[in-house]
Amino acid sequence: MKIAFVFNPFKYKLHEENLRIVQKYFGLFPPLSLAWAAAIAEKAGHTAEIIDARTLGLSMEETLERLREFKPDILGFMMTTYMFRETLEWIRFLKKHLKVPVVIGGYNLRVYPRESLSPPEIDFGVVEQAYFTLPALLSEIEGGRKFADVPGLVYKEDDRIIVTPHPQTIVFDDFPNPARHLLPNHLYAEFPTERKNFTVMVTSLGCPMNCTFCEAGQTIYNPRSPLTVVNEMQECYDRYGVREIDIFDYEFPMVRDRTLAICRELQRRNLDLTWACRSRIDTVDTELLEEMYRAGCRRIYYGIESGSQQTLDQIEKGITLKQITDTIGWTKEIGIRPLGFFLVGVPGETRASVKHTVRFAKKLDLDYVQFSKLTAKPLTGMWRDLVKSTGYDYWKEYILGRTEEKVLPRPWTELTNEEIDKLTRWAYVSYHSRPGFLFRMVLQVRSFDEFKRKFLAFMDMVFKQEGKSRMDEKFRVYDENAPGFTSRYQKSARLPH
Repeated sequence: MKIAFVFNPFKYKLHEENLRIVQKYFGLFPPLSLAWAAAIAEKAGHTAEIIDARTLGLSMEETLERLREFKPDILGFMMTTYMFRETLEWIRFLKKHLKVPVVIGGYNLRVYPRESLSPPEIDFGVVEQAYFTLPALLSEIEGGRKFADVPGLVYKEDDRIIVTPHPQTIVFDDFPNPARHLLPNHLYAEFPTERKNFTVMVTSLGCPMNCTFCEAGQTIYNPRSPLTVVNEMQECYDRYGVREIDIFDYEFPMVRDRTLAICRELQRRNLDLTWACRSRIDTVDTELLEEMYRAGCRRIYYGIESGSQQTLDQIEKGITLKQITDTIGWTKEIGIRPLGFFLVGVPGETRASVKHTVRFAKKLDLDYVQFSKLTAKPLTGMWRDLVKSTGYDYWKEYILGRTEEKVLPRPWTELTNEEIDKLTRWAYVSYHSRPGFLFRMVLQVRSFDEFKRKFLAFMDMVFKQEGKSRMDEKFRVYDENAPGFTSRYQKSARLPH
């Protein structure tokens, strides 16, 4: 069969955790989930195509023309909770003209499988990973159409929405490498990118930690082997001209021996690669950081969250302020540039506590910071508590089209949502406006494109109100929202849903 995957553009949403300006400059990232689905389909003997309409700046009509040339038997989309309605608009338009079945996948299906299939234009949904589900679905569409035999599938039958069991164990190491040959690899970049071509990788699934704000908390950790990881890096280097990689694992150095094995194999192969990753504060030490640096690691995104020990304990972060200070110090001494993820609007947050966290961030003197508004995202502990206490699930109602797009309540703090917006913006400006920081950033710039990205982002943050500016009209640096694997983990930010 011929299956075409479409990654549609989308705009900023009121319920997102980042400021509009921050989302605008995150970058353009490859739709890795669709690239994996395409690779799985190809491995099963089918023909796949990916149209990254977001990165290519394609309209619905332009995308339709490309699809007509390909003549797909089925269309595939990734449905995030945040962007569900926009993707649905694209599905409605394309299906109306092409009249082929539509299959959707993505994290949203794990939370709301039946709700996601309620629109009549959507025929099938993949609940878990596509590894077993997609090949079995394509086989049944071709043959007997016994969809009850397809594992982890949502489908419609006699006005019912049915979800099938998925008894198979997902082994992430068995997955083929993403089908990057179907992507415009030369166009991708993120805010701190220094080299081209750029891509992202995921080398493990899940995270066993218990942070209450994270959707991955207490999920099964499922890593790829060191050799599989490095072989994928080698393929990126040789086949796609990649020279910089951002590893989007929730927590890359989770298993120390695995991390050391990856780093030593990279050193043995002597690849001219720069890479970045995300890490907890308490899973690295000086020996490991030195090995990572020798293997090409030049940026680490640390989950710091707050400058208050009480807050860290409340959100079950499991780290101390001293550990934060020590780890950031080691990282800088070894030559790796640290970025800190911080939250605004945490339980018990006040204006004074936000200012305290910003002072702590300045004391750490990080190379990059990201201040996100704490939001009750689907599958997080905070979301479960909010639904339980209010009896109302905004995300479910949003997918079903029964509520307007809006900012979620934050009952755990007395600050209003408007105050949290203003304090988050103030935190960015206060941190990045320091003369010494600005001077250091200018000295570290390695290209005109990098300088333009950072200069325009700074000017927008300082002078632009939340909305459009004349600078938006003059320059098209990046779209208004980071793409689909985005957030802390997929966009150098937190995962969108």
